[in-house]
Amino acid sequence: MGARRTLVLVLALVLAASACDRTSEPPPNVGRDDAVTIASFNFPESVLLGEIYAQALEGANVPVKRETALGTRELVMPALVQGLVEFVPEYAGSALTFFAGPGTASADHGANHQAFASEVGGFGLTALDASPAEDQNGFAVTRETAARFGLHTLSDLAVVADQMTFGGPPECLRRPSCLPGLESTYGIEFGQEITTLDAGGGRTVAALAQGTVDVALLFTSDGAIELNDFVLLQDDLGLQPAENVTPVVRQDALDRFPGLAGAVNAVSALLTTDELRSMNAEMAGGTQAPAIAREWLARNGLVAA
Repeated sequence: MGARRTLVLVLALVLAASACDRTSEPPPNVGRDDAVTIASFNFPESVLLGEIYAQALEGANVPVKRETALGTRELVMPALVQGLVEFVPEYAGSALTFFAGPGTASADHGANHQAFASEVGGFGLTALDASPAEDQNGFAVTRETAARFGLHTLSDLAVVADQMTFGGPPECLRRPSCLPGLESTYGIEFGQEITTLDAGGGRTVAALAQGTVDVALLFTSDGAIELNDFVLLQDDLGLQPAENVTPVVRQDALDRFPGLAGAVNAVSALLTTDELRSMNAEMAGGTQAPAIAREWLARNGLVAA
């Protein structure tokens, strides 16, 4: 059985047994090897962020292992708590909501980071410096749809949503910043079929571009928005919390690798939303994450050119 398949099976057992139980102990000998295991969520930007931080750590002589596109937050964060992985580039608002419950995240970047760091500290985790780069859930339509219905904001969408089809990842059905939040904050209820797609990936982009869905969840830093001339609807009532990219690391990994925090914080200090969107556009155009990460790190003097 391959190592990745073994990890996925263990994760399934972890989820069934404890799902972020503060009292549970990490599995024996996990997190004690000679490398930092970096996990990313199952969408392209997260894979890219994981690769950027991985290469930066390798450049600082910190050995890493990669668990690329491991799964959703509901899978990855219990894995981090249990010690099956040790490092995850997170999004502060969504992660705080996951750990502390609905209504705990806000649009205030500083308050969000403080609350998030405090919350995860109880799980043996450390939230390192937040990046200026921010990626929120966004709801996009084609330019033709926006013109036809006069759509600029999510409040505009509420008036016509009963005529439309929505597409997004399966977890959108239950997350408070997605469909439940659209309904409670804006009164948006889609009258047509809800189509299950990927998390802001190629299937979602294609479905929106081809008219299979009328509205789709895309991330606001997604380069595909510009490449396809999609229109992001303004979150005029502030449904989405601040979502600064914030690496979360197990404290035992920080203890084992003293150079880890400095190398990671140096990356985060230079990562902006505009640069993230530009790199995402490169990925959408076919360039692979390792090459994009290597070029960005070299351009910013974080690894040797």
